[in-house]
Amino acid sequence: MKIKGHLAILLANVIFGLGVPVTKALLSGWVTPMGYMASRCVFAAIIFWVVAAFMPKEKVKPSDLLVLLAGGLLGFVISQTLTAESLKLTTPVYFSFVAALTPIATMLLAVIFLKERVTGLKLFGVALGIAGALLMVYKSWSSGTGSDDLMGILLAVLSVLTWAGYLIITRKVSAKYTAVTQMKYFFLISAIVILPIALMETQQKLYSAEWGWSGVLEMAFIVLFATGLGYFLIPYAMKTLHATTVSIYTNIQPVVASMVAIAVQQDVFTWDKPLAGLLVLVGAYLVTISPETPAEKTA
Repeated sequence: MKIKGHLAILLANVIFGLGVPVTKALLSGWVTPMGYMASRCVFAAIIFWVVAAFMPKEKVKPSDLLVLLAGGLLGFVISQTLTAESLKLTTPVYFSFVAALTPIATMLLAVIFLKERVTGLKLFGVALGIAGALLMVYKSWSSGTGSDDLMGILLAVLSVLTWAGYLIITRKVSAKYTAVTQMKYFFLISAIVILPIALMETQQKLYSAEWGWSGVLEMAFIVLFATGLGYFLIPYAMKTLHATTVSIYTNIQPVVASMVAIAVQQDVFTWDKPLAGLLVLVGAYLVTISPETPAEKTA
């Protein structure tokens, strides 16, 4: 079963990696950060509640429901709003650099709240993954800058911390229920919180007479893949993998962004690209084969 978990989180992060430049394009001309968030929440909530209607019903304990709702607020409303605001101010390259710190943030929170012990092999694996991501980012550093890189980077750091918190607090609950059950509540609470805020804004070009097919297709990718499928795969993977293991795959995102840039001739192939990818994947492998500690086995 663990191999399915690894494949699920690998696919999720490939999708998220593709979603970074798509999100930047949407925020640059079609929607505001709140409009972007509301679109994701509302459409994803509809998708998961419709799918859930055709599946066996699961009874969720009130205490677990509170965890799921808190996960929605922390892992999507807060984390992804910070992500959208960050990408509005800075470049995808800077954001990818910060996102590579997710395993470190998750490991620190796991040590503090789950009493996990950091093994030498796991630490080495995380270091390799970070090295791969940093090598790719450094070699493909863009000469362009965002409108406010410092604030964008600070918001990205906060996004990483809240996402790591989401992985930690939902770890046990994720093993109890199907991904569809979790996500229908996850996005319901997110939509309830975000939609009223977005409706107060009037700058949503995508939902006006000025709409265009490029914006529609970009939003469709974000809703169907970077939100619907991506967030379905995360709790599926967390049924068999630990939070730190899940977080290490975040380092794949900047590598994917680099590969896409090469494919569309926004970048050129250089020696560092395959090396960076190798470091990231080897790092993920070392983390996953690291012997479990007693705290991890009971987490």
